[in-house]
Amino acid sequence: MVDYTKFELKDRKELAEVLKDKDNLFVLACKKCFKEFDLIEEPELHEFEQLAKEERKNIAGSLKVDFLCNNILTPKLLESALPQEAENIFVASCGLGIQLIAELTEKPVYAACDSIAYRGHHGMALTTIRCDACAQCYLNLTGGICPIVDCSKSLINGQCGGSKNGKCEVNKEMDCGWDQIYKRLEKQGRVDELKNQTVEIRDYSKVNYKFIDEYVKSVRQERLEGYSGGIHPIENKEFSEHISLTKFPDPLTLVIPLSQHTGAPAEPIVEAGQHVKVGQKIGEAKAFVSSPVHSSVSGIVVAIEPRLHPTSGLDVLSVIIQSDGENTIHESVQPVGELEGLTPEEIRDIVREKGIVGMGGAGFPTAVKYNAPKPIELVLLNGCECEPVLTADHRVMVECADEVVFGLKALIKASGAEKGIIAIEDNKPDAIEIMKSKTQSLENIVVAVVKTKYPQGAEKMLIKNILGRQVPRGGLPLDVGVIVSNISTVKAVSDAIQKGMPLIERVVSVSGERMSKPGNYIVKIGTQVKDIIDYCGGVIGDDVTIKMGGPMMGTVLDNLYVPIIKGSNGIIAVETTEQEAAECIKCGRCVDVCPMELRPLYYAKYAESKNWAGMKEENIMDCIECRCCDYICSSKIGILSAIKTGKKAIKEGK
Repeated sequence: MVDYTKFELKDRKELAEVLKDKDNLFVLACKKCFKEFDLIEEPELHEFEQLAKEERKNIAGSLKVDFLCNNILTPKLLESALPQEAENIFVASCGLGIQLIAELTEKPVYAACDSIAYRGHHGMALTTIRCDACAQCYLNLTGGICPIVDCSKSLINGQCGGSKNGKCEVNKEMDCGWDQIYKRLEKQGRVDELKNQTVEIRDYSKVNYKFIDEYVKSVRQERLEGYSGGIHPIENKEFSEHISLTKFPDPLTLVIPLSQHTGAPAEPIVEAGQHVKVGQKIGEAKAFVSSPVHSSVSGIVVAIEPRLHPTSGLDVLSVIIQSDGENTIHESVQPVGELEGLTPEEIRDIVREKGIVGMGGAGFPTAVKYNAPKPIELVLLNGCECEPVLTADHRVMVECADEVVFGLKALIKASGAEKGIIAIEDNKPDAIEIMKSKTQSLENIVVAVVKTKYPQGAEKMLIKNILGRQVPRGGLPLDVGVIVSNISTVKAVSDAIQKGMPLIERVVSVSGERMSKPGNYIVKIGTQVKDIIDYCGGVIGDDVTIKMGGPMMGTVLDNLYVPIIKGSNGIIAVETTEQEAAECIKCGRCVDVCPMELRPLYYAKYAESKNWAGMKEENIMDCIECRCCDYICSSKIGILSAIKTGKKAIKEGK
């Protein structure tokens, strides 16, 4: 593999001269990028430290950093690692990293390395900093401001005298680079360092940074808007976003798992041969974190036996019901009264008894979430539906807006919150218009429009974007006074209170480029996926992958004889894509797009050697499994698969 290393340690004599009157050093070293990723230590830090010790210099500390030019992660690392006693900072990196560090600290910053001119990638960092890889770095002479790229004339011996009001005479939009250099050196008391220095260009062959600079500008704003990271995959929502909700025909036989939620499975309270009705409880929650399960049809319980679960891939105890086609409603299905007359505890009891769980996919019992041990200021309703292809929540907002608002009011009251916010991505203008019209007279509910970006709907991203609050590592939204719920969840809360109906059906997007007849269907819980696909005309072609959920976070279904459960927001048919993985080239893209500010490249590398401790140190448990790293990986490495393997091993105590 070609090694695109972008820097090398300066000549020993040159470094010794720079070190002559400096002490108490803090040394930063970039671990390099665009090269084969391995876990060996790069030599520059050790070699520089050895030289400094030979020159009798005290090293106050050192730090090795992946992608030093990353302006999201590096400032946080520097803030915690830079010792107060450090007087001078030496940086072993290309010009991008050196310039960034010089911007982040008022201490003098010096270049320990020269950037190398080469035919490779350069300057992919999402910052305004540029480097021309000129093969002699002047940054230790100029306070970390580059005269080559920050001066429009690339002057290396001082100002030309043509600046006016700090702007360049050649480019009036550009600050005079040398004016900025002198100001910084004066602030640091270092202007005299320029007097006795001479510079010599060693290599005139340069990489054209301007092309890369334009590319970086084009993606920087989108990448950093709202929260760091994220991607903009092809949406493909046009297949079904315009199609109204349709009632899916009741199947003859339903398979209703007793485990459709986070926590302990429900225990069956019916027997084979027993007749049940619509809305009748058939599984009782026997633990605090659990949820009851109800029948979605009237008919005969023909068996209670293990059946394949659609997302876990395990056999779980399920109730199999033969429908009688009558849909007789159970006596317990009754409206419970006006919302104003219900206490918060009564609302939570209704939500618990009616089996309502988070319907965005996680399936956490809603009553448990709203019985928060900490004060809640705000209920944040997630109407983003940021996954490509899926349109279920979109159609619920458009066609069931009154129920959505009612359900949100109920959950605001249940939580003791003061207000609610409905967050909707700007690719759903019809839903935005309808929800704004329904809430314009309500003082405590507002609609927030956010830019379309994946994974905008992840609760920690949504909180950061809308409220500017950072959920701590290992923490929950309630730690910052917020509860996040899904659109379909609040619709189910409305049905439970206004109709007395448990969660027995949900809206499912049936879509994708390989689905014959896309649509948005109201489907009974327990309906087989095979029945749905057959009803929609089957799939187009042979190289088709069926997923439950969206293309990013959905579960691949190898067996279609599995049921729709409470968290099933979509059944999609997409083209099968299989690409052979290549070696990681440490391009850093997975770090740039990770919304949790993690370093996913380590997960794949550590999984190879079963280094679960290393994964834990890299905060793998904070990963939300959004699959951005997989999507962006230029080497097509299965990073998400490695993440899931690592999480499982850590939970099992390996």
